[in-house]
Amino acid sequence: MKHTMNKLIPIITLCLCSTVAKAQTEVSQYQPGVTVEGVTYFLPSTALRITVEAEKTVVTPGEFAKYAFRYLRLQDVPTEQSTTWKIKNISIEPYGTPDKTKGYSILLKGRTSAPLVSLTRDGILLSINAQKAETPLPDVPQGVAAPTLPNARDYMDQEILSAGSTAKMAELCAQKIYDVRESRNDLIQGEASNTPKDGAQLQIMLDQLDQQTDALQRLFAGSTQTSTEYFSVDFVPTKETDKQLLLRFSQIDGVVDSDDLSGSPVYISIQSTGSLPNSSQNADSDKKKAKLEKGVRYNVPAREKVTVFDADYDYCSQEVSMGQFGYVEILGESLFDKKTTTKAYFYQQNGGLEKIEQ
Repeated sequence: MKHTMNKLIPIITLCLCSTVAKAQTEVSQYQPGVTVEGVTYFLPSTALRITVEAEKTVVTPGEFAKYAFRYLRLQDVPTEQSTTWKIKNISIEPYGTPDKTKGYSILLKGRTSAPLVSLTRDGILLSINAQKAETPLPDVPQGVAAPTLPNARDYMDQEILSAGSTAKMAELCAQKIYDVRESRNDLIQGEASNTPKDGAQLQIMLDQLDQQTDALQRLFAGSTQTSTEYFSVDFVPTKETDKQLLLRFSQIDGVVDSDDLSGSPVYISIQSTGSLPNSSQNADSDKKKAKLEKGVRYNVPAREKVTVFDADYDYCSQEVSMGQFGYVEILGESLFDKKTTTKAYFYQQNGGLEKIEQ
C-alpha cells in the first residue's frame, strides 16, 4: 500500500536555434503512436497519500501468572496474550500523478525555436524556458518498535533453574524478588556492607537492582509493550463525495483490506469549497480560441476540502487544490516566441500555473 516516487530529476532540454524572427512553438493534443517529433507532457491529477499512524499494544502473560497472587499478592494479572490497535493520527499528503486524458506534445519543427522543458520522471510539466526540480513524495515514517525487555532467566540463580517444577521455580523467584527488594532498602539506608560512598555509583547499583526486580516480577505480572506503526494508502479522487470508503481498521489487526469486514470503515469526503475561478472561455474569447489551441495547456485547479473520518472521529481535514476538478486553460504560444524568453512554472501537485517571468 505504500507509494514510492522516483527521486531522480530528469530535465528535458530542447534548444534548437532559430533563424526566423517570428518562429512558433506548436503544441498539439497528444496521440500515442502519432506524435514522433515532439516532447510529450501530461497535466496531473491530484492524488492523496493517506498515512495512518497506529499504536500497537501487546499484552503477554507471565510464565508464573497463576502463582502471582499466592506469592506476590498481585491481582488481575493477564492470563492470555492479546494485541490491540488504535489510530493515533491520520495525515494527508497531496501529490501529482499523470492524467492520461490530458497529454500534449510540444512539436519540434525545423527552423523553430523550441523551449527548455522540465518534466518529472513520469512526464508532468514543471516549467518552460526554466529549470525546475521535481519534488519527491516524502517517505512514509519509520515505525517505532517496542523496547527489548531484559530476559528474566538471566537473573535466575542455579537453584531456581534446577527446580523440579514450575511451582517450585515460582516460589524461588518470588523469594528472590523479596531478597532483592531488601538489598535495595539496605543500600538506600546505608546499612549494606557494600554501600558505595559515591552517589553516582550508588544510583547505578540501585538501577541494576530495579532492573532485576522488574524482570523477575514480569514472570508473574506479565508485560505490556507498545509500538508505533505506519500504514499508507494512495487515493486518486475521481469525483466529489460526501462519504466514500477509504480503508478499514481493526482493533486486532490494524489496517486491513477494504473488503475485510473484521475492520471498521474509515471514510473520506471530497467537498468543493466553491472557490474555483471562472473560466476565461466566454463568447468574447471564443474568437481567439483557434489561435490559442497551439499554446501550452495548464490546469486551473479547484479547491477541495478533504476529510478523513469514521463513526466516532474526524481524524483530519484540510483544503487541497486538485487539478482534476478544475478546468484546462491555455497560455498563448506568442508568449514563448519573443526575443525576451518567457519563463513559466507550474505546480507539480495540481498542474496549476505557479508564476510567469519575462
